[in-house]
Amino acid sequence: MNFHRFTRSFVLTLLLLACQWPGSAQNRLKTLEFEKDPDPTTYTFQRSSPGEPYLVNLYTSYALEDIVVGKDTDLAKVQAVCTWVHNRWEHNGRNEARKPDPISILQDAAMGEQFQCVEYSIVIVGALTALGIPARPLNLKTADVETRRQGAGHAVAEAWLRDQQKWVMVDGQWDVVPMLNDVPLNAVELQAALVSKAPGLQIATSSGTKSKPYFTWLANYLYYFDTTLDTRIGTGTAPSGLMLVPTGAKNPTVFQHDTPISRMRYTHSVTTFYQPVPSLTALK
Repeated sequence: MNFHRFTRSFVLTLLLLACQWPGSAQNRLKTLEFEKDPDPTTYTFQRSSPGEPYLVNLYTSYALEDIVVGKDTDLAKVQAVCTWVHNRWEHNGRNEARKPDPISILQDAAMGEQFQCVEYSIVIVGALTALGIPARPLNLKTADVETRRQGAGHAVAEAWLRDQQKWVMVDGQWDVVPMLNDVPLNAVELQAALVSKAPGLQIATSSGTKSKPYFTWLANYLYYFDTTLDTRIGTGTAPSGLMLVPTGAKNPTVFQHDTPISRMRYTHSVTTFYQPVPSLTALK
């Protein structure tokens, strides 16, 4: 086991032990209710085509085709990209990228920079989109997101698997795709599986992350879920978001006590939040 894997395993073990105390995420985990019917309001998700010049540059500059060579399913490609991005830099939760785009982040990482969870999400979304796999950022937030001073959120990505017609969560920081009996899960499905203690719940990883401590650490973040409505590269506009809120919960408007949550729409409908992606012609 290399030092990087040992350190990650050791940290997760400490997190597991800490979460076993009363009042932990493990003890507070509860069933979340969402509406099944779609909202009467239609939300349009806008995405870049893999043929956009920026994404073509990303595709060619980092030989993305080599990362997924021999992978014959969308899930296998997503897992390969997750592992590749995970290995570009060491996690540093206090360092924000100077430019929040995939190529700039990868260039800075190559010079030794280390980044937080948000940057893993950005690069995964960009790389998957360049490969013709629809993807989006996903921000996970705790139930006490408005009052907690720190640690109220975690950033991952979600990818649309055309061959399975479903969304799947992708955590680049930990190199994790959650699975239930070999079926990949989105973030809401994962939360429900954790509540029910579903047999067969595990993670797919190539980096030594252990499922039990990972799930224990993550569980507290699985309450509010939000994504970006417009993930197109280089639009130059401030993106609007869509947040999935459990039925009966308030719509949070502040993050970690003093940061306004702006340009956010809210829904209780899991169907609206996880609407399928129309077919697109892949670049490759």
